Amino acid sequence: MAIAPPHEDTAPDPAHPRNGFDRFFEITARGSTLSREVRGGLATFFTMAYIVVLNPLILGGAVDGDGKKLAIPALAAATALVAGLMTILMGVVGRFPMALAAGLGVNALVAYEIAPQMTWADAMGLVVIEGVLIAILVLTGLRTAVFRAVPTQLKTAIGVGIGLFLTIIGLVDAGFVRRVPDAANTTVPVGLGISGKIVSWPLLVFVVGLLITIVLVVRRVRGAILIGILASTVLAIVVEAVANVGPSFVNGKPNPHGWALNVPELPKKVVDVPDLSLLGNFNVLDSWTRVGWLIPLMFVFTLLITDFFDTMGTMVAIGQEGNMLDERGTPPRAKEILLVDSIAAAAGGAASVSSNTSYVESAAGVAEGARTGVANLVTGVLFLLAMFLAPLSLVVPFEAASTALVVVGFLMMTAVRTIDWTDYEIAIPAFLTIALMPFTYSISNGIGAGIISFVVVKLAKGKAREIHPLLYGVAVLFVLYFLRGPIESVVL
Repeated sequence: MAIAPPHEDTAPDPAHPRNGFDRFFEITARGSTLSREVRGGLATFFTMAYIVVLNPLILGGAVDGDGKKLAIPALAAATALVAGLMTILMGVVGRFPMALAAGLGVNALVAYEIAPQMTWADAMGLVVIEGVLIAILVLTGLRTAVFRAVPTQLKTAIGVGIGLFLTIIGLVDAGFVRRVPDAANTTVPVGLGISGKIVSWPLLVFVVGLLITIVLVVRRVRGAILIGILASTVLAIVVEAVANVGPSFVNGKPNPHGWALNVPELPKKVVDVPDLSLLGNFNVLDSWTRVGWLIPLMFVFTLLITDFFDTMGTMVAIGQEGNMLDERGTPPRAKEILLVDSIAAAAGGAASVSSNTSYVESAAGVAEGARTGVANLVTGVLFLLAMFLAPLSLVVPFEAASTALVVVGFLMMTAVRTIDWTDYEIAIPAFLTIALMPFTYSISNGIGAGIISFVVVKLAKGKAREIHPLLYGVAVLFVLYFLRGPIESVVL
C-alpha cells in the first residue's frame, strides 16, 4: 500500500515545472516538492547509515588466504565514498529515490567464503567481474531472462536464508552464541554465552543494545538500527571506562570476557582525512590460477544470484510504496536504474568494500514524500561527509554493531510468509535454501541446495516443462560445486 506524503499547503501542478532542475528530475511531474525530497533523503540516510560502521566490521573481522586483514578505518572511508557516489549516480541517471551501499549478505559471502580461499585483491576482483556481468545482462536484456528462470518463491527463500545467516553471524560475533569447549564429546556443538551464562560485560551490552533496538523498531522509530548501534556503543564506552574489560585477546592469550575486535574507547580524534588506500586494490585474474577455474566461477555466479535479485525486488517494492509503477509493475527508467546498480556492484569491488546494491531502507525516504532522484542527492552528500568520520568506526565493538545484524536478519525473515508451505514442490527447496545457509555457514550452499532440489523434485513429479532451461545449467554448475573436492582430487 502506497504511503501518501505529508500534507503541504501548496500542491504542485504537474503540468508546469518550476525550472530546469524541476524539469530534469520531474519533481512536480511526480507530485513532489523540493522540501519533501530533502526530508526523504535525510530519512533514507539515517535508516541506512549504519552500513558505514557495519560493513568495515564484517570485512575487517575476516582474513584472506594469506592471513591478512583489511584496515577498518580505510574500509569505513571507502564504504562511505562508494555509497555516496553511487547513490548520487542513481539520483542523476536513474532519477529514482533508491540509495545504494555495500550489500549485507554479499559482504558476508566475500568475507567468510571467498577471501579465505585467495587474497583480498582476488576476492574483490571477482566482485568486479560480477558487476560487469550484471551490466552486460542489463544491456543485452538477459538479466530479465535470468531473473525469470528462478521461481519467485525460491528467490524469497534466498533472501530469508541470508537473513538467518546474518543473524547467526551477529550472534557469534557478539559472543552470545559460542562453540562448546568440549563439542567433540557432546551432542551440543554450540551454547549460550560463556558456559551457558551471560557473565561478561560485553555480552550484557549486546543484550541490552538488542532490546533497545527491538523496542525502537517495534515503535517504528526512524533510524532505529543506527540509534541502537549508537546507544549500545555509548553504553559500551561507559562500561569499559568503569570496568576496564579489555580486548578478547591479551598478550596472545584468549580473554573470553573481553570485547570482540574493537575495545570501545573514545578516539583521539573524531574527524580525519579519509584513508582511501584501498581504492583500486583488486585483481581479476590471479584467483583463477590460484584456486582453479571452478571455484571462482561458482563464487561469481553466487555473487550474481545473491546481488541482483534483491535489487529487482527492492526496485519494485519502493515503486509500490510511492505509487510509481506502471500497469506492468515497472518503475520509470527501469533500465537506467538496473544499469547504475550493476555499476555500483563493480565499483564496490574496485574500492575493496564488496558489491554495492540498492537498499530497501530507501522506502523510509519514500514514506517521507521522496519521489525523485533529488532525495538521492541529499543522501549521497551525507554519505560523502561521513567519510571524514572514519576514526569513529574504531570505537564500535562487535557487541554493539551485531545488534543490527540480528534485527536486519529479522526484517529479511519476514518475507517467509509469502512462501506456500503447503506446496511441497516449492516448500522443500525453499526450506533447504533457508536452513543450509546458517547451518553450514554458507550462502552458496543454501542457494545450490535449493536449485538442485527444485530441479530434482520437478523431474520426479514429471513436470520437466516447468523448469526453465537456464536452471538445468545452473543446477549442473552447483552439482560440480558440491563435488569439487572429489573432482579436484581426480583432475588435479
